[in-house]
Amino acid sequence: MKTTGHFSPGRIEVLGKHTDYAGGDVLVCAVDRGVTAVVEEAASGIHATSTALPDEVDLTPGTAVELPGGHWGRYLQSVVQRLTANFGPLAPCRIEVDSTLPLASGMSSSSAVVVATAMALARHNGFDQSRAWQQDITDDVRLAGYLACVENGKTFGALAGHGGVGTLGGSEDHTAMLCSEPGKLGRFSFNPPSLVQRVALPDDLRLVVAVSGVAAEKTGAAQQAYNRASLNASAVLERWNAAGHAHPNLAAGVAAGGAEQVAGLVADDPELSARLDQFVTESTVVIPAAVEALEAGDLEAFGRAVALSQSLAARGLANQVPQTEALVELALRQGALAASSFGAGFGGSVWALLPAGDAEAFAEDWLDVYRRAWPQEGARASTLVTRPCGPAHAC
Repeated sequence: MKTTGHFSPGRIEVLGKHTDYAGGDVLVCAVDRGVTAVVEEAASGIHATSTALPDEVDLTPGTAVELPGGHWGRYLQSVVQRLTANFGPLAPCRIEVDSTLPLASGMSSSSAVVVATAMALARHNGFDQSRAWQQDITDDVRLAGYLACVENGKTFGALAGHGGVGTLGGSEDHTAMLCSEPGKLGRFSFNPPSLVQRVALPDDLRLVVAVSGVAAEKTGAAQQAYNRASLNASAVLERWNAAGHAHPNLAAGVAAGGAEQVAGLVADDPELSARLDQFVTESTVVIPAAVEALEAGDLEAFGRAVALSQSLAARGLANQVPQTEALVELALRQGALAASSFGAGFGGSVWALLPAGDAEAFAEDWLDVYRRAWPQEGARASTLVTRPCGPAHAC
């Protein structure tokens, strides 16, 4: 019986909060936990199960009921519908999804489901060898862009848009999952999508992640709040283009007109002004400074760049919650070299940078102090210690 498996790692967004879909830069890496999707041929239909949940979902095009936002199967349903629309009918199969990522933690378990499932199904059906695939998906960065469009429903090249899960995100997560290298952080630009550079994270450093216990959902009830940052970036661009321009994203508009000129067009709207300032500073000041500091071995300067990013998120994105802010403060108080929340916001996780020899003990103490301060959320909280890892792969 034919089976096809694919593994996709989760990711840590080191820097680049809500910048990718506006054409900005990010600094990201994959982690050593992720999602595995195994596709097995079947007599009829397309059905899926998850090792984490008891229910089975019917994904068969034409007969399956549309799953609601927030349901784990919605991501798989979007994958099946988009691949069918772009490349033709899928062979009957069963899909089993297994995850070692904490759910709704900010490490993008949802996008990892999309990447792992889409790649397993594409390989299982031979879509990745088709002319339609190879014309538009020419490398891993392009593949990440396409899989992001599977998630957000947008058209990609000649591959028409269809459905999506309802979020207005970009391809940062998918790029980290498909294009990372072990031991290195990747700086990617999205104007257009491309690798800018890789910077090594010294071998004697570790990333400690604390999952806050506040779910960072990108669908369901939290979708409107998540999408607001995207819509605000789009609103700034709309004002710029209405002034006689035709730029595809906010980064292109800022590069052409200068941040001050763009800012003048939204000066009457404090929310849009704060969003523009966050985007410009995060993408063009924070990330270059952080990369330069890491390359020079100046961890104090790196910490200052990260602290600026965190403050920008609070006032420019308004996507922080007291629990993630507390985790950042606790990490720095306990000696972390740098610390930041990451991901969609409105919950999720915080990373902290530590010397390797201190990381495990720090993780234990950090979690203990957090649980005492936030007992309800702390009961769902956890920590892990990791380093930048390699990309998604067949398994």
